[in-house]
Amino acid sequence: MISASLTDAELATQLARETGELLVELRTRMLREDASPWYMMEAGDALAHQFIVDSLRTARPNDAVLSEEGADDPRRMSAARVWIVDPLDGTSEFGEGDRDDWAVHIALWEKNAGPHGDLTAAAVALPSLERTLSTSPAPAQPARQDRTPLMVVSRSRTPAVAAAVATELGFDGVRLGSAGAKTMAVVLGTVDVYLHAGGQYQWDSAAPIAVARAAGLHTSRIDGSPLLYNSRDTWLPDLLVCQPHLADAILRAVRNFTAN
Repeated sequence: MISASLTDAELATQLARETGELLVELRTRMLREDASPWYMMEAGDALAHQFIVDSLRTARPNDAVLSEEGADDPRRMSAARVWIVDPLDGTSEFGEGDRDDWAVHIALWEKNAGPHGDLTAAAVALPSLERTLSTSPAPAQPARQDRTPLMVVSRSRTPAVAAAVATELGFDGVRLGSAGAKTMAVVLGTVDVYLHAGGQYQWDSAAPIAVARAAGLHTSRIDGSPLLYNSRDTWLPDLLVCQPHLADAILRAVRNFTAN
């Protein structure tokens, strides 16, 4: 049971963790039943969304919710507090049954936190790894690694700008599934850079960005401008998460690419 007495960060953490546990149980059962990947994906999305919405309705009944799996409620634009959630980020990886690069995203945006509002609490669960990372307590800033920097990109495609930046700066590349898994790989120090362009929505990045920011990492759009949330248009197509000492060089390389 999710308690209303939890702080916002505690609520995000517990909700992400418990949603992930339900998803692991569901996937284990459906694999035993030899369910199709598509059925697993649909069932996972539905289960996670309903659990999160019901839990928030109980614990924070006056807050608005923006969820990938729910209809957009325009009342969120006037709300003081909006939970931005991706109940199952990396649905394809979840459906494959043997991958761990999928996540649950829970973030809170508050109107009074800045001139454009801001993310104030968040958690990202990596259920197959039995890990949940939160804004409180914040993860330690990952140590600077003595290696060729590693950039993580999508399993399915490498954005042209990411390939250009990696080539110019001599980065090596790795591939992972969900946006949450990729961002948490930077938070955990497994990789050093996550650069994405070409398409995402606010729920894809809100919780991962808040956790990465709490860990002392650089977070921005790929032009260096801030990532803004709870805007009317939910499209937020690009981002950069990286070790702070790499940010200036990456942003210069992006400008070089876009200038050509």
